[in-house]
Formats: sequence, C-alpha cells, structure tokens
Amino acid sequence: MILRIHALLVLILTGPVAAGEDTLTLPQRQRVETSKGSGRWHATTKPVQWKASETAMVVCDMWATHWCKGATGRVGEMASRMNQVISAARKKGVLVIHCPSSGVKFYGDTPQRKLAEDAPKAEAKVPLKRWCHLDPEREGKLPIDDSDGGCDCEPQCDRTNPMDLHQIAAIEIGPGDAITDSAEAYHLMVQKGVKNVIAMGVHTNMCVLGRPFSIRQLSYQDLNVTLMRDLTDTMYNPRKAPFVSHFTGTDLVVEHIEKYWSPTITSADLAGGKEFRFEKDTRPHLVIVVAEGPYKTEETLPKFALAELGNDFRVSFVHADEKDRNDLPGVEVLNDANLVLFSVRRRAPPAAQLEAIRKYVASGKPLVAIRTSSHAFALRGEPPEGHGVWPEFDKDILGGNYHGHHPNDLATDVRVVEGSRGHPIMTGIPAGEWRVHSSLYQTRPLAVSATLLMMGRVGDGIPHEPVAWTNATAAGGRVFYTSLGHPQDFEIEAFRRLLRNAIFWAAGKTVPR
Repeated sequence: MILRIHALLVLILTGPVAAGEDTLTLPQRQRVETSKGSGRWHATTKPVQWKASETAMVVCDMWATHWCKGATGRVGEMASRMNQVISAARKKGVLVIHCPSSGVKFYGDTPQRKLAEDAPKAEAKVPLKRWCHLDPEREGKLPIDDSDGGCDCEPQCDRTNPMDLHQIAAIEIGPGDAITDSAEAYHLMVQKGVKNVIAMGVHTNMCVLGRPFSIRQLSYQDLNVTLMRDLTDTMYNPRKAPFVSHFTGTDLVVEHIEKYWSPTITSADLAGGKEFRFEKDTRPHLVIVVAEGPYKTEETLPKFALAELGNDFRVSFVHADEKDRNDLPGVEVLNDANLVLFSVRRRAPPAAQLEAIRKYVASGKPLVAIRTSSHAFALRGEPPEGHGVWPEFDKDILGGNYHGHHPNDLATDVRVVEGSRGHPIMTGIPAGEWRVHSSLYQTRPLAVSATLLMMGRVGDGIPHEPVAWTNATAAGGRVFYTSLGHPQDFEIEAFRRLLRNAIFWAAGKTVPR
C-alpha cells in the first residue's frame, strides 16, 4: 500500500520538466563477426548522435515485486541509478515510456496512461505481436538455459508467488511521460516522430527481447534500438547451463543481443558517473587477446574461459581481424581491464593499438601470457607503415628469453621444480612428470627477476628448459608465462588447472583448492 501511495504522489507532485532540444552522443558497442561463420566476434565501439526529440526511452517491467526474491532485490538495487538516467534523458527532451506489463490498470486515468492510449494506430512494417518469440533464422538459441524460469535463489522461489506489477516507486513518472504495456508504445513513437529507442529494465532473455514495446518488435519496425546494458538483468539460474555466475549469464545474453539485435550503451554514457554494477558482482574484468594461428587458441580459450572462469571473472575477447592480421579491433577495452591474457604471435598492431597495450602494462596491472606470446609483438621483417612492434616484450615484461624450439616430434614432459611446490599457482598440479603436446621452447636463461615454477624436457642429453614462471613488470604488475598451449594441452586437466591458477593468482584472488 505504501508503494502505491508513493507512486501516486510521484505522479501528482513531480513538477514540470523543461525539455529543451538536445543531441545525444552515445558510444554504442556492437559485435561484428570476424568472418561469416567464424563464431568469433569483434566488440567495437562507435559513437552515434541522436536528436533527443527523436528518441524514446523504454523502461521494461521494473515491477515493485517479482515472484523471484532475487529478481526483486536486483530491481530495487538498480532502480535509483535508473531514475537518475531517466531524469537526465527527460531533461534533454527524450520521451520516457514506462512499461510495467500487466500493471497499467494501476495507473487508471492518469495523463501518462492516456497519452499512450490516445496515440493513433500506426501502420507497422511487420505485424505487431503481443510477444516476439526467439527468431531462429536471425539469432539461434540463447546462450543460457532458462527453462526452469531462471530463479537463482536457493531453494528456488515459488513461481505462483504474488507480484506487485506496478512500477517500483523509486522510478519517478514525470508529467510528460507515457505508460503502456502493449504495442501502444509503437503507435506513440510514430506519433511523436521517434526514430531511436533506448531500452532498459528486466529481463534481457525474456521481456527485454520479447515484449511488444521492446527490442525484437521495435527492431522489426526498423527503429534504431540500443540496450542500456548495465541497467538490465537476466532470469538465469547458475545451476543450469552453461553453469556460470548469474552476472556472467547476463553478460552472455547482452552479447547475444549485440550480435543479433542491437548495439548497447551504459548509464554512464547518458548520465555520467560510473557504469552501474550490482553489489554482489565483484568479478574482475579479464580481457583475452587472441591473435595467432597455429595453436587455435581462438577456439580453445573461449571454451576454457566459459568452463573455468565463468563464475569468477567478467571476460571480454579481442580477436585479430581476418583480413588484416595486425589489426586488433576493440583492443581499447584494455582501458577497463583488471587483467589481460595474451595469446599472440608475431603481430605489429597499429600504433594506437600498441600504445593501448603498452599503457595497460605500464599501469601496473597484471598479465598472463601463453605459448607464442613470448614473440607476440616481434616480427621477422619490418612492420607496415603506421604500425609498431615490441621485440623486448619477452625479455622486459615476461622475463623470458625465447630463441627457438625443439622439433615438434619430440615428446615433452614437464614437472614442478624443487622449491616451487608451495606457490599458489602450483596448487593441485601433479607432483611427478606429466606429458604435454606442446613442443619444448628454448627459453634459457630467464631474467633474474623471474621465479621459475616448472621445467620441461624432451630426452636424455638435451638441456631442460623453463616452461612456466612468474615475473613482475617495472610498474609492479604480476606476470605469469607458460610456453604450453597446444590445442590438446587444453584437454589435460593439469594444464587447465595451471592456467586457471595463474589467472586467479595474477588477479590477486585466492586460488581454488
């Protein structure tokens, strides 16, 4: 009852808003497949400019109470920030449309409800539906299993729990706003000359995609739609595939939307300040840069990251361009990274991209590197004009000394060196020798600053070589490197544990026992 009274007071007391004409400059993140059918996607950011008067903001199903207690809590947590964003958009002249599905009766004869009801019906380019289901021809299946309803509480909530379907009171409804839960939203947009739509609310895998006022339906009408990716949530239970954290589940659906439906922005892009994050979302941001051919880490690392890191890290990938092997589109994401993993072989990035990499390393943040990353930015010839190399990366950053490798047909056996058994990275690593598929790199001698963890050998009479060690950058950043990383190494539990341990250690997290 208190929530209902509060909502009514907001409707009555909110003062008039000066909606001056303004231009919105929004850095939209979108995903473009590196080549058709590759399964690899560039995540790039491109600014667009929209007239505020031609833009609508849709607030999807921010109900006061959901049947799932976890969902209700997260709605409450993001509502305050959402209200800030809505207020900023409203002041710029954006049309705000509140869409609490099945809850519009609560608003009765309010001017906001009448505004939507009175919009004349507009001809749709694609027939308007009450629900836009998954479109297999356009998007394939969702990356999460939400077949159990998606409640992440333990035990799961009863789906018949009562719900308060009016909008949460923390989000103000201004006098020039509209309220609807149907295709009226589209009719109103046509009436108001809206060409652009910013969607926010819950839940990405359900209502944000499927409701008649949201992403699929509006995309079908050729409106420019963008999702505010930090002010949304997903109905996903981590006990279902792909068995990652609830927040990683949301990231996966956001990526799905960026691939097949619309670009995304953040609340900071419109209202300033920092991107919103839920209090329980403490995952460090790991950026994995993949630019090599022989060892197929563009296939092995995404599978590894999802299976081994999906509960503890927020993971972004940067892939080399298919047409220009030196180009690393989207590598500027390093500006937001807490940790980087390199799997790169002999690339000369454009000067600005190499500078972004150097800047990250100079910041003192940690890095992990595998296999060919010992010669990540070293060429055998001259770099193209406008591109740069970093041949000292191995010696100065990794603490290594790569100068070749033993023949591929010689079997490599590896072991933990004496005195390193107590290092956190060695947690759970076999005590004896174990065989890997990577040919043995020649890496001796290491820098004096390096700490040797593992050695490898290929036969009697041939000098053993370091295969795993730690180092520190001049700025104090933790570094781990291993010369392992053959595709079949990822099938070995000990190698997967080694790499996972190293990532946890580098990030300053407790290595799982």
